[in-house]
Amino acid sequence: MIAGPRRPAPANQSPCLSLCPCPSGLLSSTPRRSWRRRPQCAPSSDGCRDPAQAADPQADPAAAGRGVSGGGEYGRDRAQGRGRHQCLGGQEFLLSEDYNKMTPVKNYQAHQSRVTMILFVLELEWVLSTGQDKQFAWHCSESGQRLGGYRTSAVASGLQFDVETRHVFIGDHSGQVTILKLEQENCTLVTTFRGHTGGVTALCWDPVQRVLFSGSSDHSVIMWDIGGRKGTAIELQGHSDRVQALSYAQHTRQLISCGGDGGIVVWNMDVERQETPEWLDSDSCQKCDQPFFWNFKQMWDSKKIGLRQHHCRKCGKAVCGKCSSKRSSIPLMGFEFEVRVCDSCHEAITDEERAPTATFHDSKHNIVHVHFDATRGWLLTSGTDKVIKLWDMTPVVS
Repeated sequence: MIAGPRRPAPANQSPCLSLCPCPSGLLSSTPRRSWRRRPQCAPSSDGCRDPAQAADPQADPAAAGRGVSGGGEYGRDRAQGRGRHQCLGGQEFLLSEDYNKMTPVKNYQAHQSRVTMILFVLELEWVLSTGQDKQFAWHCSESGQRLGGYRTSAVASGLQFDVETRHVFIGDHSGQVTILKLEQENCTLVTTFRGHTGGVTALCWDPVQRVLFSGSSDHSVIMWDIGGRKGTAIELQGHSDRVQALSYAQHTRQLISCGGDGGIVVWNMDVERQETPEWLDSDSCQKCDQPFFWNFKQMWDSKKIGLRQHHCRKCGKAVCGKCSSKRSSIPLMGFEFEVRVCDSCHEAITDEERAPTATFHDSKHNIVHVHFDATRGWLLTSGTDKVIKLWDMTPVVS
């Protein structure tokens, strides 16, 4: 654990961090416009047991970071040791081999307000960024020239890119995910996903299975099956507060979600999950036919007091409280905690269907950013308490 000075930071700004490719330390940047290389400490193994995937300046070709104090962060190796580059606050720096010196190289005049997300695509030499001005832009990292832009409906808070198809995924505060097809100098709107009731707070893309994960302030994670082309959306309910960060381990097919509740949830995505049903509309209970309290005609005809409407999480039917008195977990539908189900569905759920598909761990701080090093099996977390924690994930990842 590495603790920094407890000075107040601007609201809605989170520190960025990354493990160095060499075994000497980690990199972190803060809203106080400071960048630090910290000596490496021994990882902690208490509580936490699973992987995540994030940007690594050397191991990951698309290194990404979160915006801080007027800019974002990314790291990269420019071909075979020609110098490591880092971008902070819209400015590109050249890092020395020992990570102890930064030399300004280039400025990107990309946005008129604070940068919220930034992503570097090594294969195309592109720098993708979003800002509080509701603009998405991409630049050529070799010439610094702006290649194009797109105005989003709200401030973007998540950014992912698929190199093979050149699709960019942008999550915003309105709760929607916008998919754009990028060309060299223009972009085309492909589609928009709407499934969250709160703003999107994190995105994670798996290029192998071709699925997109989105975390939200509505406490949920949604898996969008883009490769299947069926419009399947799987909900994962495992947090009691907003989801702050997502990472995915391709080799074990496990998703890690971290939230404002301090929880680190590890989801097994190598199981066949089911979509949650749409909630049905009805003026009376679809089990016992008792009227709901707004159904005045049936209340008058039957001389009965109207009841409150509920919904079964398994079948989606509108039911009264008497017909949905039972609770059950439905892990294959993403409900790891007990939720309301109708009595008939409760009897139909088997013990095998109640078997958990996720594990829960307490990080003991409000996580805002994560980085996973698959080579060493280490998970790096930073929180609003200005503490950086290094976790040994090898007991679960190996």
